Amino acid sequence: MHRPTIFSSFWMAGFESACHVNRKGARLDMIAATQHDRFVDGDYARLRQMGMSSVRDTARWHLIERSPGVYDFSSMDPMLAAARCHRIQVIWDLCHYGWPDGLDLFSTSFVDRFARFCTAVATHVREQSDDVPSYTPINEVSFFAWASGDAGWFFPHGANQGGEIKRQLIRACVAGIEAIWAVDARARIVTVEPLIHVVPAAGRKDARGAADYRNSQFEAWDMLSGAMAPELGGDSRYLDVMGVNFYHDNQWEHPAGKRIVWHIRPRDARWLPFHRLIKEAYDRYRRPIFVGETSHVGSGRAEWLREMADELCLAIDAGVPVEGVCLYPIIDRFEWDNPSHWHNSGLWDLEKNRNGELIRVLDQGYAAELWNSQLKLAHKGYGSYPPFAIETADSRVV
Repeated sequence: MHRPTIFSSFWMAGFESACHVNRKGARLDMIAATQHDRFVDGDYARLRQMGMSSVRDTARWHLIERSPGVYDFSSMDPMLAAARCHRIQVIWDLCHYGWPDGLDLFSTSFVDRFARFCTAVATHVREQSDDVPSYTPINEVSFFAWASGDAGWFFPHGANQGGEIKRQLIRACVAGIEAIWAVDARARIVTVEPLIHVVPAAGRKDARGAADYRNSQFEAWDMLSGAMAPELGGDSRYLDVMGVNFYHDNQWEHPAGKRIVWHIRPRDARWLPFHRLIKEAYDRYRRPIFVGETSHVGSGRAEWLREMADELCLAIDAGVPVEGVCLYPIIDRFEWDNPSHWHNSGLWDLEKNRNGELIRVLDQGYAAELWNSQLKLAHKGYGSYPPFAIETADSRVV
């Protein structure tokens, strides 16, 4: 029977880290916006209480390399210190939709500078810890390419450029991985992509178009592994650990984009259960695999987690060697284009106090279901659970 070994905990936490330039031309820094940069020590400490010791977090490229070739790690060092203090394993995103101002995404210098940045980060991390490091060179290449190259959502706000951007990001990934391994050959490379399911609209016969769009979700992994577009430099060894991201809106009709709704019962028969999606991805690549992101919003958080835990049990029973599941975001986040709209999607919600500090408020229903789900998976030999009733955890903290 498989036992997870890659991460220090089966249950993991992810901090929203988007750093892109949005439609309004504003540079986001979600780590700063949620004050995770200020309160990382407490944020990491609370995870240990919840049975989590593995974290997805980000080395913010736009802050570390404000000038070409000049690296300032003052924004990253508090995270490294907190990780050491609380024995947290960090999987570092190195490009979470954003890069330094003035750098042309389409230029060869983008690839070169990213590789040098990866060298600098890997060197700095190696100097701080003897632990085996883990890195996600570029977060969600598929979504990143679509949002910046087709939808016009992220900078450079392109149209019909998604394919070109995807290829450029893969070039950068390859160069970045080689740079990391040149510093520390032990490093694990974690590539994280969305899992989607796309179907024809009811009554339409364009099944081929929907199938082609659905299959495009595998292009980034195929390119990175060298199975597709080998001229980009991909190789099977770059596909080390796979993270699959899944949310309620990851299934839709093509070409209109109408969502297959998760929460309405009886559920649309076209909805594909998650255990079948993750098994499809695992069977295609046969690589270590985990859930890189999942969560829901508002009062649906507990129900979503309960179903995801059940789906993971089914996936495990079907032979998928699941290495972990990451609750993302672990603290709440706002809409990227609307800072006044908070999702209420974290294990902790955020409330501003009179000093402007964002207080972490534990959602008791979500937390209780997390404990139940941890217990459920632990009985199958996957992970553990805190040895106390979840209600004893601090509910309102900075």
